Amino acid sequence: MIQINELLEKHRIHSNRFTPKKLTFIGVGDKDVYNITASFTFNDHELLAGRIESRHDEQSVIGFFEEEKENIWVMVPDAICLPLQDPFVTFIDNQLIIGGVEVHFEESKAHWRTVFYRLITISEVEKVFTGPWGMKDLRIKQLNNGQILVLTRPQGDKGGRGKMGACIVDHLGQLTIKAIDHAPLLENQFSDEEWGGANEIHCIDDKVFVLGHAAKFDDFGNRHYYALTFELKVPSFEIRSPKIIAERKDFAEGPAKREDLYDVVFSGGIEIKDDEAMLFAGISDAGAQKIKIENPFR
Repeated sequence: MIQINELLEKHRIHSNRFTPKKLTFIGVGDKDVYNITASFTFNDHELLAGRIESRHDEQSVIGFFEEEKENIWVMVPDAICLPLQDPFVTFIDNQLIIGGVEVHFEESKAHWRTVFYRLITISEVEKVFTGPWGMKDLRIKQLNNGQILVLTRPQGDKGGRGKMGACIVDHLGQLTIKAIDHAPLLENQFSDEEWGGANEIHCIDDKVFVLGHAAKFDDFGNRHYYALTFELKVPSFEIRSPKIIAERKDFAEGPAKREDLYDVVFSGGIEIKDDEAMLFAGISDAGAQKIKIENPFR
């Protein structure tokens, strides 16, 4: 079972930190940009997607940015803005799929679901799939054999505060709400008091690795989110070698959206290069940073 305190203790003993870097975003006025993706290539442009939001509400859009100077990202003028939270990207059949969380606010309640779009041009998208209500952190990845790995995160009766499930489909046409609802939970994951989900899936050689997050409340109701990785054995869906790779204190100081969100690292994406990796993350629901770490997938 994934026990956050045990993994956190190991992280603090063995971590080898490098200097974190804050990312600056131009073209968004006084709004925050956080819960970013790692950079990706689309039509020969290196882009990054981020959640754009005012400090005092959760009415978000996803925007696209290009790096003007090191760690300074400028919003692409003609790019579409999607009314979603927490972007992620993946490639299916060599086409870029961007997803995020669609949220409907009704009085004091919020309803959410994960939505996938195919990026046709930087200003045009086509909706590919809409997930079930009540599920964030739905992720897909095309495996080396062409099949598509689907990671789910049900809550409530099946998943409590949030547990990961998995299934495999042969193509996007087989991605259905029924398939997601019937996806079995991964074994040996979070306790009922803790929760987490997948943020990004990587296929390296013949192995599958997951970048995700693990989270818990403290006794005062404050949230604590940590960057998590593990190897996922396919098709048995067995979790191996879970580890926390970053926590809030590894990053630079900065503002928080609310006091209870200060200790939040939301994994966005990771770039692997030999023995090192660059982790892109949302920090305290108010900013974005990147940090160089040891390659967690070795």
